[in-house]
Amino acid sequence: MAFKPVVLCSVSIFSLMAGNAAYAEVAAPAAPAAEAVQAADATPGEVSDEDIVVTGVKASIVGALNVRKESVQIVDSIVAEDVGKLPDNNVIEALQRITGVQVTNRAGGEAAGVSIRGLTDPLTTMNGRNIFTASGQAFQLQDLSANLIRQVDVFKTRAADQIETGLAGQIDVQTRRPFDFNGFAVSAVARGIYNEQADTYNPNISALISDRWETAIGDIGFLINGSYARTKYRDMTVTAGAFVPFATENPPAGSGLTPLERIFPGPNNENWQPGSDRGLSTAPGSTLNINGVDTPYYLSRDAVFGSDLYGKRERPAVNAALQWAPNDSSEYTAEFFYNGFRGTTFNSLQFSFVDWWGDLGANPGSTFELYDGTNIMSGRRVGSVYGFNSGDYGTNKTDNFLYALNAKWDVGDRGKIVADLAYQDSTNKTSFIALRTDRVADSIDTVFNAGGGVPSYHFNDDSLLTDPSQWNLAQFYDNANKSKGSALTFTLDGDYEWDEGFLRKVSGGIRYDDRKAADSVRGQEAGSLGRPLTTLDPAAFFTNKGFFDGRADVPTSWVLPSGSWLHANADTVRALYQSVNPNIKLSDDLSLIKVFDINEVTMTAYIQADGEVSIFGRPLQVQVGLRYVNVDTNTIFTDRYSDPLVSTAGSTQTEKLLPSFTLRYEIADNLRARFNYGETLRRPNFTDLNPNYTLVGDLTNVGYGSGTSGNANLKPTTSKNFDLALEWYFERNSAIYATLFRREIDGLVVPLTSRVTLPNTGLNTDTFLVTQPQNASSGVLKGLEVGLTYFPNYLPGILDGLGVQGSLTVLDSSQTIPLDDGQGNIIGETTSSFFGVSDFSYNVTLAYERGPVGARLSYVYRDGFLAQNEARLFANPIGIWRTPEKSLDFQLTYNITEDLGLTFDAVNITKEKQQTYYKFEDVGGPDQFNLGTTLLARTFALGVRYTFK
Repeated sequence: MAFKPVVLCSVSIFSLMAGNAAYAEVAAPAAPAAEAVQAADATPGEVSDEDIVVTGVKASIVGALNVRKESVQIVDSIVAEDVGKLPDNNVIEALQRITGVQVTNRAGGEAAGVSIRGLTDPLTTMNGRNIFTASGQAFQLQDLSANLIRQVDVFKTRAADQIETGLAGQIDVQTRRPFDFNGFAVSAVARGIYNEQADTYNPNISALISDRWETAIGDIGFLINGSYARTKYRDMTVTAGAFVPFATENPPAGSGLTPLERIFPGPNNENWQPGSDRGLSTAPGSTLNINGVDTPYYLSRDAVFGSDLYGKRERPAVNAALQWAPNDSSEYTAEFFYNGFRGTTFNSLQFSFVDWWGDLGANPGSTFELYDGTNIMSGRRVGSVYGFNSGDYGTNKTDNFLYALNAKWDVGDRGKIVADLAYQDSTNKTSFIALRTDRVADSIDTVFNAGGGVPSYHFNDDSLLTDPSQWNLAQFYDNANKSKGSALTFTLDGDYEWDEGFLRKVSGGIRYDDRKAADSVRGQEAGSLGRPLTTLDPAAFFTNKGFFDGRADVPTSWVLPSGSWLHANADTVRALYQSVNPNIKLSDDLSLIKVFDINEVTMTAYIQADGEVSIFGRPLQVQVGLRYVNVDTNTIFTDRYSDPLVSTAGSTQTEKLLPSFTLRYEIADNLRARFNYGETLRRPNFTDLNPNYTLVGDLTNVGYGSGTSGNANLKPTTSKNFDLALEWYFERNSAIYATLFRREIDGLVVPLTSRVTLPNTGLNTDTFLVTQPQNASSGVLKGLEVGLTYFPNYLPGILDGLGVQGSLTVLDSSQTIPLDDGQGNIIGETTSSFFGVSDFSYNVTLAYERGPVGARLSYVYRDGFLAQNEARLFANPIGIWRTPEKSLDFQLTYNITEDLGLTFDAVNITKEKQQTYYKFEDVGGPDQFNLGTTLLARTFALGVRYTFK
C-alpha cells in the first residue's frame, strides 16, 4: 500500500504556536488526522481537490467549523496540532477553555475537578473504551498527561451508539497511533515547572517514537509514547470553624447553662436540630428551648485552625500501539496503555477551640463582639483553651493497565464492521497515619473575619507553639485501604450506508462488559497517651515556617510530629501506644478486611438509523436510535465491626430502554439548527451500595461520633435531556453558536442521617450519626451556552494573526432536598441548587501567531456555587459554598527552527484564592459566614520541544 500524506489538522477554534492546541466546539465525528480539510481560501462548504498539510491557524479553524456544519451530533474538542503541543499539564486543565465546561479544586498546583454544564459525572473513555480508577465508576482524569493526548472530545448530546452512563456527557480521550504518521517520527518535550508557593522546580517530560513500513503482508506501524511528571506543592489553608450556638452572658434561670457555654444539640437533638433546613436564626434575641426554658443564644465559631500541607505526586505513563493493514479494506490495532500515580502528603495542622472552657474572667460580656443587627459573634477571647497539633501523613499509589485489540473490516463498498476486545486492571492503595499533640493555652484572641474572609487569631504567647515541652502526645490514627477493579469488555458494531433516498445509514451493535470491584480497609485508633512530645526522638519534631505567606494575621509556625518520621517509624509509635490500647498492632502488614466484592455484568444492544429529507429546499438530517441495557450486579458485603466477621450476599438486575433522537436542519447556507433528545443514566458508586458502617469516633467532644453507610437498594439516576442549538457562520473563519438545554433528572442520590447505637466498635463512643445515600431527590438543570470564534483575515501588518475565542454559560438548577427527623425518617422537603453548579461562567482567550512567535492569554471565571454540605453533626447552616473562582494564564512559544521550539508558561498569574463560606438559601454569605481560605500556587514553566517527521 502507498502511504497517504499526513495531514496534521487542528480541528479547532484557534490554534497557536504556544502549544498549537485547538479549543473548539465542533460536531462529532471529528475529521480524521489523515483526511483533507477545506483550504483557508476555499468557499465555505467546499473542499479542495488535493490533500492539504494543515498547520496554520486559519486553515485549522476552517476545518473545525466545516466539521461542525456537516455533522449531526455536537461535541467540543481539543486537538493537539502536533505531537506534544497540548499546552496544559493535564487533561482537565486543557478542558477549562471549552464552552460549558467548568473546572475546580485547584489546590495542589493544578485543576482536579471537571463538570459539564454543572454536572460532575461525565463518562470517561479512552479511544472509545470506558475507563475507571480502581473500584470506582469514574476515572481520575487529572492523572492523564496532556503530552500523551492527540485529541479530547466532549460529547454533550448522546446517540444510541454511545455508552449510556454519565448524566453530564462523555469525555473521550484519544491517544496517538502509528498510522497517524506517514513514516518515521520522533518527538520530545521537556519542561521545568516552578511552583512559587512550594519553592520547588518540577520536571515534566515526554517522548514519542513512531514508524511504519510497507511490507509484503501490508502496512505495519509501531508507536511508543511515554511521559513522566513530578510536582512538589504546598497548600496553606486557614479556617474559621463550625457555626454553632452559645448561651448569652446572662442565660435565664432554669436553662442549666452558664455564661457563653456552648449549646450542644443534646442526645436526641432536644436542644436544636443540626442541619436544619434554614439554619438557626441570626436575629438578635432569637431563642432555643433548653430544659423547657426559652433561652437566647449567640452564634459563634467553635474553633480556628491552620493547615499547612506539603505534597508530592508523580505520574508515569506510557502507551504503545501496533497497527497492521493487510489491504485497503481491513485494519488491526493492538494497544497498551499504562498510567500511574504516586502521591504523599504531610498535613501540618494547628487547631484550637474558641470555645467555653470555664475561664472567661470576671466580665464575660467583655470577651466578644457582635455584628451589628445580629446575634453573630464577630470575634471573641477565651481562656484555658484546648488545642491540638496533628502530623497527618498519607500515601496514595495507583496503577492502571489497559490492553486492547481492535479490528475494522470494510464489507463491500458501503458496509463496515468493527470489533473491539479490551481488558483493564486498576489498583489503588492508600495509607494514613496521624499523631496529635495537645495542650491547654492560657488564652486565644480571635477575629473570625479580619478582612477578605480570612480570620485573625493569636495566643497570649505564640512562641510556645514551637516549644516541644509544651505539648503532650494525644490521639493516634492508623488506617489503610486497597481498592481494585477490572473489566473485560467486548463490542461489535456494524453499519451500512446509502447515497440516495430517505434512509442513508443503519447502524447496530452489542457490548458485553464484565466488571469486578473490591475494597479492603484497615482502621484503628488510640486515645491520648498523656506523655510529653519530648518522649519521642528529637528527630520526630517538625516545625513549619512561613505559613500563609504573610497574607493573614495568624501564627506562622508550630511544632508537631513529622509526617515522614511517623511513616518511617510507624512500628515505634504503635508500640508506644499499645500500652494504652492493646488493639494497636505492631506491624504495618496488618490484614485488610475486604468490605465489598462486586461482580457486575452489563449487556447492551443498540440500533440506529440516519435519514435525510428536503424541507423547503433545504436538507433535514434525522438520526433515531434505541439502546437496550441489562445490568446484573452480584454483591458480597462484610461488616468489619462484627466479631466474627459477617458477610452478606445479594443480587440485583436493572433493565432500561434509552431512546435518542436528533435533527439537524440547514436554515441557510451559513445557518444551522439542531435539536436532540436523549436519555442517559448514572449508576450508583460501588461504595454507595455497601450497607455496612464506616465509623469515626467523637473527635471534637460533641458527645457522639459520625459514620457513613451505603444502601444496597440504590437505583440508577436517570435523565431526560433536551438540546436546541443554532450556529451562524458569519464569515469564512468565524462563527457564533448558542445552545439551549434542559436536563430532567430523577432518582438523585442525597444523604439522610440517623442516630444509631453501636457498642464494641473500639472507638471512644457507642453513639453515632450515620449518613446513608437514598434516591430521594429529583431536579431540573437548564441553561444557555454561547460561543464566539473570531479570527479576522483582514488585519494589517503585525496584527495579522490575532484572534479571539470566548464563551459563556448560564445555568439554573433546582433539586428537592428531603428533611429528616434525625432518625432517618423524611418529615418534609425543601429545594436547593445542584452541588457544583455555577449560575454563570465564561472564558476568553486572545491568541496570536505570526512567524516564529505564538502566544495565548486566557482568562476563565466561574461564579460562586454550592460545593457540599457540612458534616451533619453540629453544623449550622449545612450548605458550604465556594466564592467565585478565576484564573489568568499566559503561554508563549518561539520556534527556533521548524522542528525546535522554546516555551514559557505562567498559570494563576494573579495568585487567586479558593474560599468557602456557609449559606442556605438567603441565610449566610462570605462576610459574616466565612469558612476556609486556601492560597493557590502560581507556577511558571520553561520548556523545549523537538519534533521530527
